[in-house]
Amino acid sequence: MSIDIIGPEAEGLLDWIILTEAFEAGHRLPRAEVADTFLYRGKDTLLTRSAWISGLGIAVKSATIMPGNPEAGLPMVNGAVNLLSDRTGMLEALVDFKLLTKWKTAGDSLLAARRLARPDAREILICGAGHVAASMIEAYRAAFPQARFTIWNRTHLTAEALAARTGARAEADLETAVRGAEIIACTTMSSQPYIRGEWLQPGTHLDLIGAYRPDMREVDDETLRRARIFCDSRATTIQHIGEFKDPLARGVISETDIIADYYDIHAGTFARRSDDEITLSKNGGGAHLDLICAQYILQTWRISRA
Repeated sequence: MSIDIIGPEAEGLLDWIILTEAFEAGHRLPRAEVADTFLYRGKDTLLTRSAWISGLGIAVKSATIMPGNPEAGLPMVNGAVNLLSDRTGMLEALVDFKLLTKWKTAGDSLLAARRLARPDAREILICGAGHVAASMIEAYRAAFPQARFTIWNRTHLTAEALAARTGARAEADLETAVRGAEIIACTTMSSQPYIRGEWLQPGTHLDLIGAYRPDMREVDDETLRRARIFCDSRATTIQHIGEFKDPLARGVISETDIIADYYDIHAGTFARRSDDEITLSKNGGGAHLDLICAQYILQTWRISRA
């Protein structure tokens, strides 16, 4: 049995909208078995995510997040992805970690935005100016081609650099940027909330991407109180990520306030109800999404080489 080795050269074959459709199709299959392990050394994290969807396959993704790496000129996030056969358990493919992570992460939030943001949204704010921020601009443009992008970052020069590369504009004042936004993507490594609920205009949609540890948050309690709350996967967000775990522990919200995840799309509950409501979706990036995305990449790669 041959093993497909898929590198960054596959990126030109991929399509953001088709990926979101693959995510929806994957959630029609039997519910994924997922397991996450987290190991910590100070600010460093080793995250291993495994998923098995009967009829689709098995994926094991190991990721290291080392916040000190950029000072040494190294990427903050690194790892490896193994894709195994559902039927035999044999290794089918090694998928480039950065390719998969980019497309899974941004595609995850794009699916939420296609379901929860107003279709006529034109003003999109990206908080953060790193790799995820850049990929979110690329992904959103596939679904909101008329959108105008604003970038806010604590280091304004970094925001200006990303804006110059992407045709966006940089805004130094966060409150001004939030008040003018219809879609907000939070892509930072913040441990303290910086988005304030009082700034949000009716009809705003928030994609929360950055927080991945129990001690990390990007939005304040008032944001959660004002929003209808969704997530990609209850199983991998509620008790694992500070965006939910902290306010749940303090009684700010309850688990019943988390209305739906992607397994509820086909029941019609993962949806916006009105133009005026504020919606919020937490992107926790569960392993089953890595599996679905990896299979999409693998099948697209094989078709291109047939």
